Amino acid sequence: MDPQPERVVPNISLGSYARLLRYNRNFRRLWLAQIVSEIGDWFYTLSIYTLLLQLTGHAGSVALALILQVLPQTFVGPTAGVVNDRLRRKHVMIAADIVRFGVVLAMLFVRSRSTVWLVYPLLLAETTMAAFFEPARNSVIPNIANEDEVLVANTLSSATWSVNLLIGAAVGGVVAAFFGRNTVFILNAFSFLASAWLISGMRFAEPHADAAAPLRVRDLVDYFPVLEGIRYIRSHPTLLPAVFAKAGELMVGPSWVIFTVMGAREFAVHGRGINAAGGAMLGMSILLGGRGLGAMVGPVVGARWAGRNDHRLRLGILFGYLTIAIGYCVLGASRTVWMAAACAMLAHAGGSTVWVFSTTLLQFHTEDRFRGRVFSADLGLGSLTFAITAYLAGRFLDAGISVRTVATGTGVLMLIPAAILALVLRVGRFHQRQVAS
Repeated sequence: MDPQPERVVPNISLGSYARLLRYNRNFRRLWLAQIVSEIGDWFYTLSIYTLLLQLTGHAGSVALALILQVLPQTFVGPTAGVVNDRLRRKHVMIAADIVRFGVVLAMLFVRSRSTVWLVYPLLLAETTMAAFFEPARNSVIPNIANEDEVLVANTLSSATWSVNLLIGAAVGGVVAAFFGRNTVFILNAFSFLASAWLISGMRFAEPHADAAAPLRVRDLVDYFPVLEGIRYIRSHPTLLPAVFAKAGELMVGPSWVIFTVMGAREFAVHGRGINAAGGAMLGMSILLGGRGLGAMVGPVVGARWAGRNDHRLRLGILFGYLTIAIGYCVLGASRTVWMAAACAMLAHAGGSTVWVFSTTLLQFHTEDRFRGRVFSADLGLGSLTFAITAYLAGRFLDAGISVRTVATGTGVLMLIPAAILALVLRVGRFHQRQVAS
């Protein structure tokens, strides 16, 4: 597929998003499924992390929970990629949602310090299902949207994720504080059933499944298709920087530990009728609200500038890295919860832009028959760095290093992927000029 000419920049207006939802029934159902399941997820995430911090008293327990939520996506990724390239991705998403319904309901059995261990295997099971669902969702976008709609669809999905975070963080904190965690678990479980029902109503062609050989049990442990996918990525220079872009978001793992600890120990909300656990959840809710607002605005603004121009999409990833670095460096010096929320907003405006632009580049340049494996690699590489950095953040905090220092250090760390990508872009442009001359 490479080399390809630079893509033209279309006019992406607010009306583009409305037209996509109005006229594209398949994307509309996928979008509604995203809304119901993600709002439930944000309710759930706040409850799980604050529950662990409350019952164990250690930041490391939150870090371990995050590791179990992301690391399986690295190890299950190869199998998930093969499954998504052999079976109908619609069916993969429905099955993953139904299993997650049962897993989340099982969280109701976690009631005390003696049963807190149940959280970890349940998170592991839920994330394993996510490792199958997310590559499928990203892979079907080019099947249900035409080329002019792909960036619009990805940007709308990202903005929706951010709005869901805003709603889930705000409402979830209130629901958990006043109605209890069990209510949150039940709501999240049924959100997965709603998602499965919406996806079941989608109707679209899946040519990769029609052309693929039947999936056999031994194919799940046969790594030849995985190696074939690796060779495909290596042979397409356009894919390499994009498939590593999410792995460069070194703040994703630490962010959950930082926001949880900051919300509980630095910016807990105090008021009549609010106990310590509720105040910690509300403090975390404000920080996550800032994060969600930034993540919503970043790609919406960036998409108007980048359009479908490949070079601008890559350059937008670089700008995103630098914005993350600035936001987290200043976060460490924040003295009020609102200043901290503003820093989270700035940083995650950049982070969401990196996510959307890298996803769009992969969709533009990946053949349908390889898309499941490419997106599984994309998610798996990112999950690996998320898990490692979350673990390190938890260890630093439990060793006595202040959460403010960890936040600033995370910002400084983001300069590493920014420098690597700047070098890659510079070498790539030099090579293009050499070929042209």
